Amino acid sequence: MDLTHILLLVAAGFAAGAVNAIAGGGSLITFPTLIATGLPTVEANVTNSVSVFPGYLSSVFGSRADLAGQGRRARVTIPAAALGTAAGCALLLLTPARAFEVVVPFLVLGAAATLAFQERLRGLVGHPRGMSPRRAGVVLQATVFVGAIYGGYFGAALGVMYVAALALIIDEDLKRINALKNVLSATVGLVTLVVFATFATVDWAAAVTLAPATIIGGYVGARLARRLPQRVLQILIVSFGTAIGLVLFYRAFLA
Repeated sequence: MDLTHILLLVAAGFAAGAVNAIAGGGSLITFPTLIATGLPTVEANVTNSVSVFPGYLSSVFGSRADLAGQGRRARVTIPAAALGTAAGCALLLLTPARAFEVVVPFLVLGAAATLAFQERLRGLVGHPRGMSPRRAGVVLQATVFVGAIYGGYFGAALGVMYVAALALIIDEDLKRINALKNVLSATVGLVTLVVFATFATVDWAAAVTLAPATIIGGYVGARLARRLPQRVLQILIVSFGTAIGLVLFYRAFLA
């Protein structure tokens, strides 16, 4: 890599780490940047998944205050996230990517719409307080598992999807849901790192360049997310999720 590529990856890593902590979707910054440095698509996707993991860890650290009282919730969802991620990684390594690429834009746009109309949807499906603890636990683990399959396969905007879905299940404000999302994203990141480092081709020079920048960006983004009013955070996540969905739609059908 030349100096220009290094500087480009550092800037992309910082921005992606911050975006992942605030809203999710930072991979849409680092993934095309890796392609711009000359990596093939699949190798760029794998390298990106490995690179952003440290940023997820720093996001967890930065949002730890909002994790208070969520220890049990994290413990029961982490195994579902790990299993789903392993399944998603297997899909990436063993099947063609085109079919999933076609579905991804609609998943992301649907997630953003779900968050935008959160209160109305709660009226249709039932407020979290109306669910029995058992039902809420099953729905929560199923949601985390399905999201993690996507996270293991591609992962861009996983945070947007998780926040949108969890907001329908968990009776908490968005800051606490965002903190739990950071834990789940870190779990997804750890599993993808282990699987891809073992079974896929990773450009380690690019990964080592990106990783420190995602750490700094993730911590800064998590601290910023805690200071944002809930309505502002919701608008930011919905707006960014919609933008990501449109970019993915363009890549899948028009590029």
